[in-house]
Amino acid sequence: MSQKVMDQTKMTAYPQQPHGGELVNQVLTGEALADAVERAKHLPMIVVDLEAVITLEMIATGVLSPNKGFMGEEDYKSVLTEGRLSNGVVWPVPLSFAPIGDKNKEIIKSLNIGDEIALADHTKEAVAILKIEDIFEYDREFRALHLFDTTDRSHPGVDAIYRRMGDTALGGPIQLLRRVHWGPFEGIRMEPKDTWKLFYEEKKFNTVGGFITGANPLHRGHEYIHRNALEELDGLFVQPLVEMAKREYTRHEFRMLAYRSVLETYYPKERTILAPLRVTYIFAGPREAVLHALIMKNYGCTHALIGRDHAGIGDFYDKYAAHTIFDTFKPEELGIDVRLFQEVFYCTRCDSAATEYTCPHEGKYRINISGTGIRELLRYGVLPPKEIVRPESARIAMQGIQPKGMDENQMAINPVGKTIKSIFPFYLKHERLGGAKRTEELEPEQLTIADLVGVIRDVRENADRVYRDIYDEFTYVTDMNRSAQDDWVTEARETIHRHQEMVVQNLEEKVDQAPDTTTDEFMYQDKQEAEKELEVARRIFDDLSTPIEKEQLDYRTWNSLSYARYRGNDE
Repeated sequence: MSQKVMDQTKMTAYPQQPHGGELVNQVLTGEALADAVERAKHLPMIVVDLEAVITLEMIATGVLSPNKGFMGEEDYKSVLTEGRLSNGVVWPVPLSFAPIGDKNKEIIKSLNIGDEIALADHTKEAVAILKIEDIFEYDREFRALHLFDTTDRSHPGVDAIYRRMGDTALGGPIQLLRRVHWGPFEGIRMEPKDTWKLFYEEKKFNTVGGFITGANPLHRGHEYIHRNALEELDGLFVQPLVEMAKREYTRHEFRMLAYRSVLETYYPKERTILAPLRVTYIFAGPREAVLHALIMKNYGCTHALIGRDHAGIGDFYDKYAAHTIFDTFKPEELGIDVRLFQEVFYCTRCDSAATEYTCPHEGKYRINISGTGIRELLRYGVLPPKEIVRPESARIAMQGIQPKGMDENQMAINPVGKTIKSIFPFYLKHERLGGAKRTEELEPEQLTIADLVGVIRDVRENADRVYRDIYDEFTYVTDMNRSAQDDWVTEARETIHRHQEMVVQNLEEKVDQAPDTTTDEFMYQDKQEAEKELEVARRIFDDLSTPIEKEQLDYRTWNSLSYARYRGNDE
């Protein structure tokens, strides 16, 4: 039999509780394990793929509490149609086991309720034992339509159903016989039993924000969410998804290393915990956001941090579908405080990461944070702007991007114009960052690698100049201690003033000498035109930035009382 993961009495005192009230443990140990391993040798065997092996481990270690195995038909259909188990507990995605393959079909035909089967990985060695409590027909179209709201095979989740799932599903509890080695992540893997102890016994946290992230290296949009959470919560638990991912994502080893490089440099070490989450991509869009919130809860987190496009799949779902789905459930049903964050961009006028809720400035000052666009820049071999991805993260991530480089047409996966539009939309309407409008807007289809290089160079040179130049202007007109200012600015302004004074004086003399009419208007100027030139020259002089000397600012320093009074001398 499986054992309890942790002392239940102790857990009731924690600020959080597992979903469903009990942290599941289906991992066998000791004599129970030895007996099961021997028994498995004589059971019918089904070889499962890596995705199923990962799911078995997630179930057994409590990541997917309260589920103890694969769902029977009643729970399976209730989850798909209602987003709940048949007992009413919120659960957004079904856990089902419907093996494919002719040999597996023959084995399934021989099974009955109450039987046990061994589930083995590619080594043909048993990983788990499944006790069969239900056998039912598996309708792939029904699952796709209810889980993904589409049967379009271009949706990766839908495609996976038709590729991986058979016609008959087996339901029942599982017992895990052995954990699979996590390769480079073995040394930093954490199971729920580890994090509950770490958060609430060792670190004495009262609140922990969970953050699950997928295909992208850590960028400044992630940081914005993390830092907001750390201002309020005791701890931050960051879990990049590893193992199962689309090939065009950054490989998970490099994503984890990119995270580590930033966290160890820019985050409070005692309050930030990084651990891989070995989970399968379901590509369920908004439903997957709910699943991740419950996974965070099962790891002990009190808060779930959800970004704008959490688990998004292209254009299949509304922009904020991962937010609105939480309106379907009552907060007490979820049992975790869900914090929803708007789309984050970098505003060079604010000089910070921001959202539409916090930034009033127009798009010409903004650099968007697009995960897809960032991956494309890495493919093009270009380090993204530091304002949206720290170089520590991007440098490592570039080594793990797939595919690398460009094809024979100098393109990555997406057209270069789409990449520019996703990160630098200002470029289509403005000549440069924060600059003047183009006489005619550019179309993304027109853009080439030369445009990408141009906009990258523009942003690198000017992104941090926008606010700096504004600040410099404010300091120039404000500093009363002029020793903090550079003399050459004042000297340049004085020179411009002096030269424009010369222009005005010259034109004043010209006006005095100009005739009321001319004999040849093409060759000579009359008094009216000379006066217009003088008027413009005077207005230019008035519009010039004023040179400021220390003596000019003496009027700004005045006090009603002597300094001695401020130092405590009442005489």
